Amino acid sequence: MTTTESRELPRWRTDDLYAGLQDPRLGADLTALREEVAALEATFDRSGVRKEGDAATPESLEAVLGGLNALMTRLTALRGFISAFVTTDSRDALAQQKMGELTTLTLPLGPLRSRLTAWLGGQDVEALLEQSGVAREHEHLIRRSVERAKFQMTPDEEDLAARLRPSGAGGWSKLHGNVSSQLRGEFRGESLPVTALRALATDPDERVRHDAYEAELKVWEGAEVVLAAALNGVKGEEGTLAARRGFPDAVAPSLLTHGIDRETLDAMQGAVVRSFPDFRRYFAAKARALGKPRLDWWDLFAPVGRSQTEWTYEAGTRFVEEQFRSYSDKLGDYAARAFTENWIDAGPRDGKRGGAFCMGWQGEESRILMNHDLSLDSVSTLAHELGHGYHNLLKAPRTPLQRETPMTLAETASIFCETIVQNAALERATGEERLYVLETQLLGHAQVVVDIHSRFLFERAVFEGRAQRDLTPQEMGDLMTWAQRETYGDALASTHPYMWAVKPHYYSLSFYNYPYTFGLLFGLGLYAQYQAAKERGEAADFQRRYDELLSGTGLADARTLAAGFGIDLHAPDFWEGSLNVIRRQIAAYEAATA
Repeated sequence: MTTTESRELPRWRTDDLYAGLQDPRLGADLTALREEVAALEATFDRSGVRKEGDAATPESLEAVLGGLNALMTRLTALRGFISAFVTTDSRDALAQQKMGELTTLTLPLGPLRSRLTAWLGGQDVEALLEQSGVAREHEHLIRRSVERAKFQMTPDEEDLAARLRPSGAGGWSKLHGNVSSQLRGEFRGESLPVTALRALATDPDERVRHDAYEAELKVWEGAEVVLAAALNGVKGEEGTLAARRGFPDAVAPSLLTHGIDRETLDAMQGAVVRSFPDFRRYFAAKARALGKPRLDWWDLFAPVGRSQTEWTYEAGTRFVEEQFRSYSDKLGDYAARAFTENWIDAGPRDGKRGGAFCMGWQGEESRILMNHDLSLDSVSTLAHELGHGYHNLLKAPRTPLQRETPMTLAETASIFCETIVQNAALERATGEERLYVLETQLLGHAQVVVDIHSRFLFERAVFEGRAQRDLTPQEMGDLMTWAQRETYGDALASTHPYMWAVKPHYYSLSFYNYPYTFGLLFGLGLYAQYQAAKERGEAADFQRRYDELLSGTGLADARTLAAGFGIDLHAPDFWEGSLNVIRRQIAAYEAATA
């Protein structure tokens, strides 16, 4: 690490909510939340919120949705605060205790949401919208509930499933997070966290990358029994419930959750598969640049080109703010505020969760976790997560129920912001640095298009296998290797059979993969429209409409919102157009490495 990074990187501020986990106000607010949950249950009972319950009136709808919105506002702050400790130190026993307490006292919310879906799904929607202003404000929620209600079990079964989830799939997910965050491996006589071993995949020395890869595989092998049990538990529960609810396959529930239809998924994935030969050209060019006939898995993240910029955290924040401001002062001001008010936990450390995420905090504020390293890719990650925070800012005037956004649309602002930063880095780069920036862009795109599709294939296969019985760790490894071969083809000489253990996405939301591809390609398509508008002198009009889209991602489905920009998500041409942006980058990369 360079001298400029030798000091500890910034940690996020938490004392604006509570002084600490032992703050009496935190205990009082947890108690108040418990009382709010009980009061909301009573409101639901009085209003007849259940399947085939009482007809909704403007008054009962306002009481039910108003109560739920108020409770969700308090819950966002409490969950964010406790998560700020759990995710940065998995060994913090008090934080784990508080999270367990929060999970238990919010157990009734799952059954209440199921009851709300069933109740709204049975209403005369058009009459309700005509009578009630609150209904019109939450029209998308109501119409979505009608669709979801078609796939509900009996009220008692839905209640039981929701109450058992923290002990079932939720418990298995928590186990994966706690175990994986504490794993360590032996690397050249030194014990390192598995996150540090994975970080060595970016080392310029192939011997370091190879040895770290071998050490990492041993770590996952040592934990494979526990993690396979967790994955079997999660997918077993999800698959059983999907079948019980009458879905045709395991993918179908995710389409409802992610806010798209099968035609959109098929159009996007068809274009993705057609792009694989182009990505294999990128992999072949990278192999040549590294002096190898084919890439090995440990080469995927190897650096190519050379940056003339020392991407310290401070340099990264300056660059991000500058480039955001070149788009709009509003976006630049947002980044500046996040930096000056300490909304970001920037540096890796033992016990801290790997990767990066953005979570709501209070009001317009968010908190961002990342694990910074000295690379443009890490700066891109910072821009990506700030994009999520900017999205939260624009949704802040909405009610919590109006802010609920499917993952497909949740990635729009993050990809857009990431593209702003990467394109700016490319514009100012020459020679080896230009190759370095192209490598950063294409490495990220390959992960979101090629690797994400392998994860989709793997997860679908796991659901099919788990419907018959538990899968062994060896079978999971075999399926993972098969999926990687299906997407990477012969571009790779070796694979990573334990990626099923690495990625936390498999252990949480079903098919927590293809929405990233959607977000990338949708974001690239919107960014292309921005560039065209800028050339016409209409950037301000685009920015206004774009902000309105982000503000309304909980108010309409993806296809409706896309149509506002002249985009048809069922049309292969749209997806091909976004992938053509990447194809041009691949051509430039090939020329730069020739």
